[in-house]
Amino acid sequence: MPTKTSAAKSAKTTRSAAAKKAYIFFNCDEEKSEKSMNVFYNHAVYKDTVASRKALWKKVESEIEAGKVSLAADQADAAKECVLKGDPTNAAQYLTYASIVEVDCF
Repeated sequence: MPTKTSAAKSAKTTRSAAAKKAYIFFNCDEEKSEKSMNVFYNHAVYKDTVASRKALWKKVESEIEAGKVSLAADQADAAKECVLKGDPTNAAQYLTYASIVEVDCF
């Protein structure tokens, strides 16, 4: 029979596991419609870790350099701050032809 301590520990583990997030970068149309976001093309998932956020920012930069995504120079610092230290989904407001979507990790 599980003890009260083990049940509490199990519940705590479940809550923290449910709270984990990840992000997917999507190329999309200017309106950021879900229909234009192709999970078969953009299928890399970036965890909510420092290393993965850096990789996500590198993905954004590479798409800008390739001309697939637009980002005004005066908004680059704000977008980078969102991705690296804030909520990466907020960076989408600065990007044209791209979005970042949050997904739950299991």
